[in-house]
Amino acid sequence: MRISTNTLYAAGISRLSEIQSGIVKTQQQISTGHRILSPSDDPVGAARALDLTQSQSINTQFAANRQAVGNALSTEESVLQGTTSLLQDSKTLAISAGNGTLNDSDRAAIAIDLRGRLDALISQANATDGTGNYIFAGFQVTNPPFSSAATGAQYTGDQGQRLVQVATSRQIALSDRGDAVFQNIPNTGALSVTPATGNTGSGAASAVSVDGSVPLTGHDYKISFTSATSYTVTDSTLGTTGSAQTYTAGQQISIDGQQLTLSGAPATGDSFKVGAVPNQSVFKTIADLITALQTPVSTAAQHVDLTHSLQVAGANLDNALNNVLTVRASIGSRLKELDSLNTSGDDRNIQFATSLSQIQDVDYNKAISDFTQQNTNLEAAQKTFVKVSSLSLFSLL
Repeated sequence: MRISTNTLYAAGISRLSEIQSGIVKTQQQISTGHRILSPSDDPVGAARALDLTQSQSINTQFAANRQAVGNALSTEESVLQGTTSLLQDSKTLAISAGNGTLNDSDRAAIAIDLRGRLDALISQANATDGTGNYIFAGFQVTNPPFSSAATGAQYTGDQGQRLVQVATSRQIALSDRGDAVFQNIPNTGALSVTPATGNTGSGAASAVSVDGSVPLTGHDYKISFTSATSYTVTDSTLGTTGSAQTYTAGQQISIDGQQLTLSGAPATGDSFKVGAVPNQSVFKTIADLITALQTPVSTAAQHVDLTHSLQVAGANLDNALNNVLTVRASIGSRLKELDSLNTSGDDRNIQFATSLSQIQDVDYNKAISDFTQQNTNLEAAQKTFVKVSSLSLFSLL
């Protein structure tokens, strides 16, 4: 077969270019540490590497989310730790106010101290995190959740709870609502009286006052009129009913350590529900205690009122403290879960990195060997090309 000079040169140049391209590619693999430089090098491996890289990025974002949640929960825990100290101090002051040797001025001084604790507690409830968002405001993070009011403080946040995705199938609350922490607290306080909707008589109940003869139990009761002149009292909590009592308009009925007055003419079958107000904010508890301490005590009845107020305040402060401790326990549980998720997330990162390395990382031993071989091939090709290109009849002339 006759091979022209142009064909000879074109074939030589093509082979030299091919070998040089291979050398450049191998050199890039060695310098970057990646075997796959473009999807065409290994289409299946490139697709798998893309999936792993995306999963690795998602896992990294989850780790950042967990870090943000952990910082927010740590800030909330720090605030509630201060809240716990304030409630414990308030309980100590309430106990000291029950000292029988104190006079009105002494109790007024304690009330001033409690006012400072109340203001500090409102400030704690309006605490912000590191980004300036209010911790206990629900979704309304740009507005203070509590404002001073006659009842101590009024909650103006919402019922939302911010959740953050910290794993593929797990969301964790970033904070807690202010009403759940400071307001929805079981109340061991005054009873409320509610007439049944089906009452047909004109019977009415007055506000409840302190009896002081027996301690409070917090049970619910029902006053049922078996006739226009007799009634029974049922402890709805225990399911027990006392003996029938004679009704006289305007008389006082003692229930659960407190007294209420019934008036009018109840009809047979009429009833009244008597029960404790289920929840009360810690701010109202302290505000009521301050009011009680600022009220002069000169009579035996006033002394009974004061004793009752101190008992109720002490019980409600215990309830508030228990509620805060429960929230703190929940925060601790969430922080512990974050630690567990961080550990598993770190393990997944190692798995992703290992899988990516197996798919796309270069084998340096093989790459260097290939590079050396390709250099040898290039030198051989160059020398043979020189020899072949010098074959010409003109050299014999």
